Amino acid sequence: MRTSAATAPVDQVGIEERASRFTKRSIKRETKVQGLRLAISMCDLTTLEGKDTPGKVRQMCAKAARPLAGHPIQDQRLSVAAVCVYPNLVPVARAAVSGSDVRVASVATGFPSGQYPLDLRIRDVVDAVSAGADEIDMVINRAAFLAGSYQEVEDEISRIKAACGHAHLKVILETGELGSYDAVRRASWIAMEAGADFIKTSTGKVQPAATIPVTLVMLEAIRDWHWETGRRVGMKPAGGIRSAKEALHYLVMVKETLGEAWLSPELFRFGASALLNDLLMQLVKEETGAYQGTDYFSLD
Repeated sequence: MRTSAATAPVDQVGIEERASRFTKRSIKRETKVQGLRLAISMCDLTTLEGKDTPGKVRQMCAKAARPLAGHPIQDQRLSVAAVCVYPNLVPVARAAVSGSDVRVASVATGFPSGQYPLDLRIRDVVDAVSAGADEIDMVINRAAFLAGSYQEVEDEISRIKAACGHAHLKVILETGELGSYDAVRRASWIAMEAGADFIKTSTGKVQPAATIPVTLVMLEAIRDWHWETGRRVGMKPAGGIRSAKEALHYLVMVKETLGEAWLSPELFRFGASALLNDLLMQLVKEETGAYQGTDYFSLD
């Protein structure tokens, strides 16, 4: 591990003051419409509940592929980036998004705790990829990280990355359990060292989940990693982002921290299913002048 960069201290006051400034940006209408469309294309529409059924997953996939179907803007080109399901439902999702640009992601490695033997976590990944997953969202071993066993965490991520084969790997830090911005930066760096294609804030099962200050810490780690290695790593804030206004603040932060190259679903995602409906409502309002209520959009 490149320890000097990984352990560079985070200025808490500076991070929180800078993060607060992103929430005060004024965005003009034309730019807002572009931002709303971009944010929709960056969503990972997710269902990760014990009551998930094939029918529920198919309904979610239909919305993912054509989120504006049945609404005043019949834009068949606009879709979300991916759907995310448990490994056993990957074949259902794979069939349901066939013919669209929507990717299939699967949580694995003993999600959400990560407290499974490593061989089982690796088998979880292999099975999900074999079933058709394009992306794997894994959780780090927080117990090992919090015990200071950083090399163990890195080695585990490296082995899981190898098990992914052609699939992209998103590494979930579960920042709400790490305790400090310094720990978030170190965990981000470990994940990137180990080969992560994306780093992700949260499982959505722990609070606090994604916040603007935590995301900024991770974006700055990605920026420093890119400066040092030349490799671009993606970012996915997940959990707790519910409004279109907040999503636009995140996009401003990404542009000002990492540049326009990261303003793409290839390098930035929102893991916030509750966010999609507000993005759709705001887009319809901006493009038609008419507000559609929440009842006009499915909850899946």
